[in-house]
Amino acid sequence: MGDVILQAVNLRKEFGGLIAVADVSLDVAAGSMHSIIGPNGAGKTTFFNLLSGRYKPTRGSVYFKGEDITLVPLYKRIHMGIGRSFQITNIFPNLTVLENVRLAAQATSDHTFNFWRRAAHFDHFIERALVVLDMVSLSEQIHTPATLLPHGGKRKLELAMLLAPDPSVLLLDEPTAGMASEQVPELIEIINSVRQREGKTIVMIEHNMNVVMGISDRISVMNQGEVLAEGTPSEIAANRTVQEVYLGELYGSVEEMAGGHG
Repeated sequence: MGDVILQAVNLRKEFGGLIAVADVSLDVAAGSMHSIIGPNGAGKTTFFNLLSGRYKPTRGSVYFKGEDITLVPLYKRIHMGIGRSFQITNIFPNLTVLENVRLAAQATSDHTFNFWRRAAHFDHFIERALVVLDMVSLSEQIHTPATLLPHGGKRKLELAMLLAPDPSVLLLDEPTAGMASEQVPELIEIINSVRQREGKTIVMIEHNMNVVMGISDRISVMNQGEVLAEGTPSEIAANRTVQEVYLGELYGSVEEMAGGHG
């Protein structure tokens, strides 16, 4: 893993009298898998919205590759190389799988959506879409309307759309949400393979502790808008405060899951 690629410094977000994120600092190493966990209402998604540019912080800063991007809006951060997924799948249901990913690849290019442009101008976007669809094991469904995919397939399609512009950092907000338990291992294997093969940095919110403990390099635990603890999976599993606040009765199984991590 390399230098810090994404950094939050004393990020704070207030909604009236509610402090959703309370002066959170976080360093994400390039090429790492950094997971954020915590109980419902801990401020995880609000924090993600600050990292991605969907929200502006009440105060604090966000840095990407050493550049202050605190006031850079979401769409510009996508162009800079920060991709963000959401808990709810965000696809074009009536377009085919290939068309969804081709549009995602085209969206961050210099090409405008010109109806009179010759089709050949889009060949390289189609080529990129085919490469990405192979990464997520959707090559055999390229002509399938997205709406006909099962939920797990839609999650893979959303990941492909996120990868299409070739971002450096992926912000994944509960990628396994709503998936049947038997579908989860395949998606996680795909995410981990993409990270290792493509050199991506991934920051992930996830409730599935098997997933978190199995693939994370570092874990940050949030509670009531603050970072309660941060460390390797084994360090988090052994942290008594984390056990009391969040893991509770899961402690034994979590410690067992984290046994292979240093």
